[in-house]
Amino acid sequence: MSAKLFSPLTIGTLTLPNRIVMAPLTRNRAADGDVPHALNVEYYAQRASAGLIITEGTQISPEGKGYIATPGIYSPEQVAGWRKVTDAVHAKGGRIFAQIWHVGRISHTSLQPDGKAPVAPSAITANSKTFVATGFVDTSAPRALETADIKRIVEDYRKAAQNAERAGFDGVELHAANGYLIDQFLRDGTNKRTDEYGGSTENRTRFLSEVLAAITSVLPADRVGVRFSPFSNYNDISDSAPLSTFGAAVSKANEFKLAYLHLVEGQTGGPRDQVSPSDIASLRSRFKGAYLANNGYDRQHAVDAVESGNADLVAFGRPFIANPDLVERLQQSAPLNEPQPATFYGGGAEGYTDYPTLGAKAA
Repeated sequence: MSAKLFSPLTIGTLTLPNRIVMAPLTRNRAADGDVPHALNVEYYAQRASAGLIITEGTQISPEGKGYIATPGIYSPEQVAGWRKVTDAVHAKGGRIFAQIWHVGRISHTSLQPDGKAPVAPSAITANSKTFVATGFVDTSAPRALETADIKRIVEDYRKAAQNAERAGFDGVELHAANGYLIDQFLRDGTNKRTDEYGGSTENRTRFLSEVLAAITSVLPADRVGVRFSPFSNYNDISDSAPLSTFGAAVSKANEFKLAYLHLVEGQTGGPRDQVSPSDIASLRSRFKGAYLANNGYDRQHAVDAVESGNADLVAFGRPFIANPDLVERLQQSAPLNEPQPATFYGGGAEGYTDYPTLGAKAA
């Protein structure tokens, strides 16, 4: 009997052919104007056998950009570029969500409109790097957002969700993980505000709540997911009581009756062994929709997680970079291509669309 991992799952009105999800993966290959182009179309279409594709982080505004050549979803040209991607994925029977993203303080003045300082809940510089035209550099010192600015950014998220629908996406994932803007608001290490967006957990989850309200005002809630990384300190993020903070954040997300909760189970792109399964279970128990597990899963771990009910879906990142036909390989317990880290960020087709499928190898 085939493992449950390879069986369909219905989320709201969307039926996924299997429970294997392509995780969001920044690849820095957008064209001028941060527009998706033919190479991106080919890349995503190659991976359309995933139960669901979640795109790379896609900035909601020029200010939301933190890395060179990452795509946006705020200009007509970007929407048109993404439409070609979604059409190609749908033509192959796939389903695709856009991950909508504002990096907050994880940026550099060279990437910001008019060379301005990046924005953040509080003017605290991240001890982190970003990727610009000259390579990896330290992030720039941010400026604290005014209350009026926050309302503007909430509206940018709403417009991004609207643009995602225009571009033909099946839904969106809100990026609230990995030390980017929403995560910066949630955590008391980066949020030192004294207005209604800072201090108590209720106040620190307010921005998240307002953004989800904006997104679900233009998209059905069952076409919206949210991603958190409660156990990670990626991008110099910290919190004095993460389980309490993220328990509140997950409960807030649950109020919106979203499609799924996506958790990075451990350090982003790193170890998962310091996280107790009971902590993951306690967060998951606060959410009534589907649970998408992520971080370091191999075939057996994914099969076991879905069979046991510990996860409804499992996201794979690097294995999807190197294996466009990952679903088929996992089904057949076939060997996997090894990813080439030197080609993860930037460049052209090499290490992006040239990984061989099982069929190509056999031929």
